[in-house]
This record gives sequence, C-alpha cells and structure tokens, in this order.
Amino acid sequence: MNQEYVHGYEPNEAVRLQDQADTLVELLHSDTHFSEGCTVLEAGCGVGAQTITLARNSSGAKITSVDISASSLEQAESHARAAGIDNVTFQQADIFSLPFQPDSFDHVFICFVLEHLPRPADALANLRAVLRPGGTITVIEGDHGSTYFHPENEAADAAIQCQVELQRMAGGNAHIGRQLYPLLSQSGFDSVRVSPRMVYADASKPDLVDGFTKKTFTAMIEGTRGSALEAGIIEPAAFDDGVQALYRTAEPDGTFCYTFFKAVGKK
Repeated sequence: MNQEYVHGYEPNEAVRLQDQADTLVELLHSDTHFSEGCTVLEAGCGVGAQTITLARNSSGAKITSVDISASSLEQAESHARAAGIDNVTFQQADIFSLPFQPDSFDHVFICFVLEHLPRPADALANLRAVLRPGGTITVIEGDHGSTYFHPENEAADAAIQCQVELQRMAGGNAHIGRQLYPLLSQSGFDSVRVSPRMVYADASKPDLVDGFTKKTFTAMIEGTRGSALEAGIIEPAAFDDGVQALYRTAEPDGTFCYTFFKAVGKK
C-alpha cells in the first residue's frame, strides 16, 4: 500500500480528519456495534480519527487497528490513550500484505481507505481472507461526484475536480462510494447491502455548516492547492475563486450536500 496519500500527513490534515470524524459520528457509526469478546480488524486506521468511536461503540470487542504509516499509528495510539481507550491494539501493516493468519477476525472495519488504493478489489480480497466464515465487513467511503451546493459556482466545481484528478493521479478514486456494491460482490462477499448517508447543511444546522462544509470538505479542497498548482491542473486565481465559492455556501443563504456510502457484507 505504497501509493501516496493525496491529502498529505501535515498536522492540519490530522485536525481536519478529527473534525470530520467528530461531525459525522451519528451519521456513519450509529448502526455499527460489535459484540462482547469478538475480534475486529480496523484496516487503515490513519491517525485514529474513526478508531475512538469504533472502540467506544464496541467496548467489549477486541480491536486491532493497522496502518502502513508509523507516524499516523503513533498519533492514533496517543489519541486512544488520551481518550481512555483500552480495547485497541495498534500495529503497522500493509493491507496488501497483512501479517495475519486466514480466518483471524470476526469482523473487518475500513473507512475512507479504498478511495486511496490503486487496487481496491485486491485489498478487499485480502481482508476477506483474514475474516472467519460468517464474519462481516463494514466499508465506508465518500463520493465527490455527489457534491452539490447553493449558490452554484463553476469555479467551485473546478476546485473540487482538482481533488478528484489528484486522487486519480495518485492511483485512487474519489468517486468510489458508488462502486461499493459491485466491489464487495466481486471480491467474494455475500449479502452485500449499501446505504447512502447524506450530509445536508444549511443555516439551521450550524454544527454541520462549521464541522462539515467548512472544516471537513472545503478544508480538504483548500489543502490540495499546492499539489494542484504543481501538477498544472488549474491556475492559482481560479483555484482560489473556487475555494472562496465553497466557503460562500456556508453563508446564511447557502446550502451544501454530500453523500457517503456505507456497505456491509458477509464472508
């Protein structure tokens, strides 16, 4: 799993990931609970932004959280200790070369990871191999093609497309959310179910406007500025206009929509 993480590993990205996790707890995690004593593999835990909620929702489960980045794991472990989490073990590992025996886990949880991988079906096949028969996988991904907002703005669309193109250039897919059903089915999982989880933010939902429109989505697009300019995808003024237009959707008369997709399958 040596492909580049398109958002980078700077401290502000860790903050953005935590803002995203905090804002979306209910939307993404409310129906994920693992039973007492079961074993769970969290694949690609990053800085642990999702790990805290996962561990709290399933406090009796034994969770192993892995990531390829040693620095991210260090942050994840630090966050878990600070939160008083004691049911998670952190381990450095590559999804494409997992250090576990077949049939090792009752459940697998993977969130915002497949979008960055050049071979997501192979990753899913590897994760299926370490699941016990009858075990489940839970996958959560976004889809940048689901983004729409008011006021509409072509510069904002162009800035978002920079993120999509950078992710494609890095081997990933920013539109992967819509593909979860065929990906899991083709990777051998049964009883696959996918549910869309829409974020809709307007002035009546100030926490979402701040936590998602500003601090999660627009901050993510804004963070790609250097890479987009270096790659020659867009001119500086056009990118800046697009980011400002995205922040404009957070004004009292603006609205913002984005859809995540959550899939569950069984081995």
